[in-house]
Amino acid sequence: MEKRVIVIGAGIGGLAAALSLAASGFDVTVLERAPSVGGKMRSVSVNGIPVEAGPTVFTMRWVFDALFAEAGTDLEAEIGLRPASLLARHAWNERDRLDLFADIDASADAIGAFAGAREAEGYRRFCARAAEVYQTLEGPFIRADRPSPVDLAQRVGLSGIGSLWRIQPFATLWSALGEYFRDPRLRQLFGRYATYCGASPFEAPATLMLVAHVEQAGIWTVEGGLSRLAAVVAGLAERQGATIRTGEHVARIVTEGGRVAGVELADGERLASDAVIANADVAALGGGLLGSDATAAGDRIPPRDRSLSAVTLCRTAEARGFGLAHHNVFFSADYRAEFDTILRGRRLPQDPTVYVCAQDRDGNVGSAPDGPERLLLLVNAPADGGERPLESREIAACETNILHKLSACGLTLDTTGPVTVTTPEDFARLFPGTGGALYGRASHGWTATFKRPGARTRVPGLYLAGGSVHPGPGVPMAAQSGRLAAAALRGDLDSTARSRKAATSGGTSMR
Repeated sequence: MEKRVIVIGAGIGGLAAALSLAASGFDVTVLERAPSVGGKMRSVSVNGIPVEAGPTVFTMRWVFDALFAEAGTDLEAEIGLRPASLLARHAWNERDRLDLFADIDASADAIGAFAGAREAEGYRRFCARAAEVYQTLEGPFIRADRPSPVDLAQRVGLSGIGSLWRIQPFATLWSALGEYFRDPRLRQLFGRYATYCGASPFEAPATLMLVAHVEQAGIWTVEGGLSRLAAVVAGLAERQGATIRTGEHVARIVTEGGRVAGVELADGERLASDAVIANADVAALGGGLLGSDATAAGDRIPPRDRSLSAVTLCRTAEARGFGLAHHNVFFSADYRAEFDTILRGRRLPQDPTVYVCAQDRDGNVGSAPDGPERLLLLVNAPADGGERPLESREIAACETNILHKLSACGLTLDTTGPVTVTTPEDFARLFPGTGGALYGRASHGWTATFKRPGARTRVPGLYLAGGSVHPGPGVPMAAQSGRLAAAALRGDLDSTARSRKAATSGGTSMR
C-alpha cells in the first residue's frame, strides 16, 4: 500500500521533497495557498511583462542534478542553462568599478588593477580559504542532517579537526576579511556575502566566506528565470505522480494518538496522510499558524533575531550611462552605518547598497538588449512588516535614494512602464509568520547555524523543509532541505514498518 504524504507549501523545498518522494513511489499531495507554485521564486507582471521578483542567482547545481537524477531525468534536458563568465559588476561611484569573474586569475588581475598587487594576492589567499571552508562543511553539514557542534566535530573526525578550526567558526566575516584585504571597498564587496542569508557582515560568522567558492564553482543564468525552474520541478513531480493543488489554505496540521494524521483546510476539508512535510517558515509553525498540534515543531523568532527583509522594485526601463551586467551591486559609502540603520535603528538607510538584476542580459561581457529591459532593484530592510509597516513616504524616499545611488555611479534609468514595489509588509503577507524576514533566523553569531531546526521534529510524522531550516537559505540550500526531509521521512517510515514486523508479545525485539 502506498504511503500518503502531504507537503504544505510549494516553495522549492517543498517541491524538491515532493519530487523525491513521488519518484520513490509515495502518494504525494502538495497544498499551496498561493495561486501558483514557487514561493519566493516568483515573478510579477509589469505592464504585462513577467519580471523575476525573487532570487536570481543559481549556484550549487549539483543539488538539482541529484534531484533530477532521482526522477530519471537530467537538469539540462528539462531547462536551459548558461554558465556565466562574469559573476557580478560592482560600483562605488562613477570612477570605482570592479568586475568579478568565474575565473580566479581574471578576478585577481581585475583586483590588481583596481586596488594593487597586495590586494590581488590577498584575494588568492581568500579564495583558497573559502574553498577550504566549503570542502570542510559540504559533506558533514550541507549534505547531511542537522548536526550539533559536537556532531559536526565527530563527523569531520580527528583528521578534520584542524580544518574545522581553521575555518574560524568564532570570528565574524568582517573581521576575517581584514586578514586578506586592506582596501575597505573589497571588504565591503566580500562582506556582502552575509546578506545572501539575510545577515550583517559585522555579526555573521566567517564561515560564510564559503559563498565565494560556491560562486567560483559556477553561476548559471536560467532560461525563464528561477520562477521557471520552480515550475519545471513542479511539473516533473506531477509527471512522477504527485498532485499539486494551488489556492489551498491549510488551517492546521492534525495529529491523532501523538503523531501526524493529516491536515485540515480552511474550508473544513480533511486530508489524511501518513506524514506531513511543512515547507513553511518555522516561525509560522511556532506561532500556531498551522494549528496548536504543530507548535512544538516550530520556533518563535523575536523580531531582532529575524533575518533581513527587502524593498524590491520591478520595472522595465532603458538603461543609460553604465554598462549593466546580469548581476550588479552599487555600494553605499558607509557599510557599517547602513547595517546599523537597518538592524538597530529599524529604518531604511538613506544611502543604501542597491542590487540590480538586469534579466535580459546573460552572464557574459558585452550583452545588452535593444530598448527597454526587465530590472529587479533590491535594497535591504528591517523585517518589521508585521509590527511596523513602512509608510508611503518612506517607500517614496527609498525609491528616490535608490535612483540617487544609481545616478552617483553613472546609471540612469528611463522607466517605460509602471513599477511594482514589494515591501517588508508585503513579504509578511506573502509568507505568514515571518514579519517579512526572507531567510528565517539571522545568521548572527557562531551558534545561529545550529539553531535552525533539522528535517525531523518533536511531532512524529511531521518534517520540515525550506530556507528557515537546515542547511540554510538560498535556492540550492532550500532544495537540499527538501531532499533531506524526503530522505528522513523514507528512513523513518521504513524503520517503523520493519520494527512492527520484529516486535514480539513481550514488548522487546530480539534477533
